[in-house]
Amino acid sequence: MQENNLTETSYTALGFYHKISQLRADTWNELKRDLGILTRLKEEDRAKNLIKAIDIKLTRLEIIEDYHAFPSKEDFRHLWTLFNRAEYALLDKVVKRLVRALISESYRRRHVDLSETDAGAEDMEALDALNQLRRGHPASNSSAQPYFELLIVDNLSNQEEDVVREAFHNMRRPEDRFVYDVVTVKSFEDALIAILVNPNIQACLIRYEFPYKSKYNLSALRNYLEGLSENELEHHSEAERSILLSSMIHELRPEIDQFLVTSGDVEATASRDIKHFNRIFYRETDYIEQHHTILRAIDNRYRTPFFDALREYSRKPTGVFHAMPISRGKSVTRSHWAGHMIDFYGINIFLAETSATSGGLDSLLQPFGPIKKAQEYAARAFGARSSFFVTNGTSTANKIVVQALIKPRDIVLIDRDCHKSHHYGMVLAGAHVSYLDSYPLDDYSMYGAVPLHEIKKTLLSYKRSGQLHKVKMLLLTNCTFDGIVYNVRRVMEECLAIKPDLVFLWDEAWFAFAGFNPTYRPRTAMNAARTLRDRYRSESYREEYAAWKAEFDKLDPEDDATWLDQRLMPDPDEVRIRTYATHSTHKTLTSLRQGSMIHVWDQDFRQKVEASFHEAYMTHTSTSPNYQIVASLDVGRMQAEMEGFELVHAQVETALSLREQLYTHPLLQKYFRVLKNSDMVPEAYRESGVESYFDPVTGWNKMEEAWARDEFVVDPSRVTIAIGNTGVDGDTFKNEYLMNKYGIQINKTSRNTVLFMTNIGTTRGSIAYLLDVLIKLAKEFEYRLEDSSRPERKIIESQVHSLNHDLPPLPDFSRFHDAFRPNPDTPQGDIRCAYFLSYDEENTEYLRFDNGKLQAQMRAGRDVVSASFVIPYPPGFPVLVPGQVISEEILSFLQALDVTEIHGYRPELGLVVFTEEALINPAAG
Repeated sequence: MQENNLTETSYTALGFYHKISQLRADTWNELKRDLGILTRLKEEDRAKNLIKAIDIKLTRLEIIEDYHAFPSKEDFRHLWTLFNRAEYALLDKVVKRLVRALISESYRRRHVDLSETDAGAEDMEALDALNQLRRGHPASNSSAQPYFELLIVDNLSNQEEDVVREAFHNMRRPEDRFVYDVVTVKSFEDALIAILVNPNIQACLIRYEFPYKSKYNLSALRNYLEGLSENELEHHSEAERSILLSSMIHELRPEIDQFLVTSGDVEATASRDIKHFNRIFYRETDYIEQHHTILRAIDNRYRTPFFDALREYSRKPTGVFHAMPISRGKSVTRSHWAGHMIDFYGINIFLAETSATSGGLDSLLQPFGPIKKAQEYAARAFGARSSFFVTNGTSTANKIVVQALIKPRDIVLIDRDCHKSHHYGMVLAGAHVSYLDSYPLDDYSMYGAVPLHEIKKTLLSYKRSGQLHKVKMLLLTNCTFDGIVYNVRRVMEECLAIKPDLVFLWDEAWFAFAGFNPTYRPRTAMNAARTLRDRYRSESYREEYAAWKAEFDKLDPEDDATWLDQRLMPDPDEVRIRTYATHSTHKTLTSLRQGSMIHVWDQDFRQKVEASFHEAYMTHTSTSPNYQIVASLDVGRMQAEMEGFELVHAQVETALSLREQLYTHPLLQKYFRVLKNSDMVPEAYRESGVESYFDPVTGWNKMEEAWARDEFVVDPSRVTIAIGNTGVDGDTFKNEYLMNKYGIQINKTSRNTVLFMTNIGTTRGSIAYLLDVLIKLAKEFEYRLEDSSRPERKIIESQVHSLNHDLPPLPDFSRFHDAFRPNPDTPQGDIRCAYFLSYDEENTEYLRFDNGKLQAQMRAGRDVVSASFVIPYPPGFPVLVPGQVISEEILSFLQALDVTEIHGYRPELGLVVFTEEALINPAAG
């Protein structure tokens, strides 16, 4: 292969980097297939075409494998030698061994020498096959030493690369906790490409001089290298270039441990801002020191303080003279009737069940040992200043945060279609609630998210009415159940320009995974908080703000357009970053059910919140927390730090594969239409103009642009499919077709959509099964239509028309009744007063709307006011809250719903509403 062939290969030839691992695996398998055919082929013309195809695949793979330790550059030189000598039978044999090693991951456990051709090598092939069969069995996952790869950035020759790799290989010892291999790259760009395409890289050693440009023209980096030029970088000193590279690696993959080897003034380098380097080495050839430093850094992330302590405790012989007969399994091991519980769960869970907080364990309510350390590690992993484990779900986590921050009569701005735990949290805290309306997607019976214009307009109304000081918190859901993601940084920045000390609570119940992918991470609460704090502390921001303020002061402050129609900037001398996020760790990362976390990035936490936070934490946290949940949170954090990048990458890949098939398969398109970016985000909120992340010609190359610029984006791992053309509603499709027929579990539906979510546990096999099922169902609907009689066809067409066109408009929040509004000039309501007023049944009555009685009262001029939460499933959020005036639009929506589950509504009685007498003086009630 010629060098110029490499340099002319564009990144689009490799495919969008989100799918690079699938491309890598598929290309190796295709190469193996082509070589197998070639070795058996007699036709010369076909052989020539195959040889050309093999050349192309080898060229493509060499680019990818340049950034991986296995196969090594030396291995690839061996492959090219065999190919150029036309030794296809031997090349076939070597490639088969290589593919088997990649699939079985045997290279993680032992050195795979591809130059071996003897009987011993054949035995190793058989061993690889057995290891491949064992993969996935629980007993096979914990025995081997964890494997990672070390990235070395240095402009080395091939011979020098071999020497460095061999030097590190020679450092290995059987007693090492980890085993690693070495990847070497020659340039600044190559280093960034390597960490994006190779998830095995866990540590990086930046050495000496290296150029900026890669020999490959790989455009995947254009979004990450904006503002950088080759000429500018070439004038940087060695230290400056290394520090800049370190900073960019940290932005893309903050978990990677970084080390610097410098030949310059090491003391001067150490005095610079080198916060992302674990350690600096000066002209080091002492590989022993580097080896042990690297292993120690990896071990620091690999530790699981509480899980390790719990395992150690379970091995201790103890006598239990306290609570929990099930501790040590004593109540079931001696049972004549409950022994099958041990058979099902195994003994370890019972050995680890205890109420003890001593003996190496800890107290969740007042941690001092391994739980405290585990929470500190969680804060590091998720980019928080502090993190707290919650063992009874994010519903409780939300209530803890609200109670810690909100006093009675504080005003909270909250999206109306948020999780019901927030509404109940408002009741408990006594907040005065100002509901914000998300933009509606009436065609799909779902809501999007709250536009920034709406938020700013509401804040401005409080500013104008002299009540801005009472506004304490903005509470939003990011991302929503349907996958709508905010531009978190921009929301915070512009809101802080109006109220500099506003507290943000981001409900990221479905977004815990996002911190481990460079595209998703900037739209997370913790990343936005840290980024804005750093931005506002910089001199460059002060200069930018001064210029903006000079122009802003020329405008009319009484004109709404001054505030609403341009981007606002907060005063760096007044702004305080106060951000909280709640994660349902168990939903999107590894944790037992109900395992959640609270993450805090609040500059005023120590001074203003710490005491009330711990009181709220103790209010809502059990004195008997489940240690297994705590341990699983600890392990889940470790896994996210060690392989979160890889797992989330795979999650996105599987979703993109599913979307691609649904976009392009003719029969699937007929009945199952995937909602694109433009379907779920109106044009006004898509500054990039990107309508779909996927293009049939260029592939998946637009996602980064949209995520960098747009007000709202769609998480591609949430695949919402419109099923109106099937004539089957979402709830029926979910239960009767997917679950009952094929055992496929989903949760979220609307009247004419279903939502499929991929997660870090979704495999390509799972996607293949889902596609197979959808094709079978599409054929079933096709046959049903073909075989139907004329009357039956009319029924089907009527059902399809109803699901696609007869959709009730989604109702906005009406208003709180005046009895619950503390100020007539602003919309907030005292939801707590309304909620507890309903406890006295004399204050309430039932009115049915199916027989027109409720409507008759409204036509007579009465404000009919809900006395309870009314929550239909789907969509799963309150359409009525206590104290809210019932509107015609809300009734029309409830009447049009074809769901059977509506919390707060009793069909035989109707809606519970306040009597007119109760509303005269609700405080007295």
